[in-house]
Order: sequence, then C-alpha cells, then structure tokens
Amino acid sequence: MGDGQGDSGGGGGGAGGPQVVVDGTDLVAGRLASSVAKMLLRGTRVSIVNCENVMISGTRGNVIGEYRKFLEISSILNPKHGPYHPRRPDTIIARMIRGMLPRKKPSGKTALARLRTYIGTPRGVKSLQRVELQRARITKASANYVTMAELGRAVGWTE
Repeated sequence: MGDGQGDSGGGGGGAGGPQVVVDGTDLVAGRLASSVAKMLLRGTRVSIVNCENVMISGTRGNVIGEYRKFLEISSILNPKHGPYHPRRPDTIIARMIRGMLPRKKPSGKTALARLRTYIGTPRGVKSLQRVELQRARITKASANYVTMAELGRAVGWTE
C-alpha cells in the first residue's frame, strides 16, 4: 500500500478515551504488543506508526523459518476457510496484539476496535504527541533482530 496508507486492526470508530501514538521504530514486537494490549484494555485509543521498523528478536533464519512453518497451517478440507496469515507488517502487529486480548468478550472486542496500525506515518497522526515505551526498546545490537519489513518481504509481502 505504500507509505503510511496501511490501516488495520479493528473495525468501528472506537471514539472516546485518550489517544496515544506509539512509534514502533526499534521496539521489540512482543514487548510492544503486551504494553499496547494493556493500554487498549484500559480504554486508551492507540495508533502504532512505523510498523515496518518493529523488531523481532532472533537470527534472520530462525525468525523467517518459524513464520514459514506458521504459514503452512491451514484447513485440511479447504484452505480458503482459514486460518488467514498476515504478511504485511501492520497486520502482523495487529494480529499479535489481538492474541493478547480477550477478543471474544465485549471488553476485548471494543479494545481491538481502538487499535490502529500503520506502515509509515499518516498525515492525521503526524501532529499528535508520541509516547516512548522504554520497556520495549531493543537492548542488544540491531544485528540480533529482524525487522517486520524483512519478515514481510521474506514471506510474500509486496509493498
């Protein structure tokens, strides 16, 4: 979709509550997802920008190999029936956060509706104040991590 056009991770408006913008650059995916899930359950509207720069810890071969194994899971009767596997960085992040929410309960459904994930930074979000998640920052050299963009390109994401 290009620069800043991706929008995923829930339907509905999710109006109300404070709005937080999180820059995903150099944040570890799992720590980011758990922090954002807690914010969503508290009633905060969260927008994550630069999802393509979020990091996954591990060597490139291991991370991509594990995700390719995950992609092999499908319905025996008809693969069209799911499960559906995201390949874009913003949808991968939204799916990770969805897994940390009680999405079959009303609180989880409304929390997921408050989430927005973007590739790049869209115009409407540029002017808003960004929140730093120090707990989610990478701690080692960036060579020990794989970006979501690298993972996406390796498993079939075409920008």
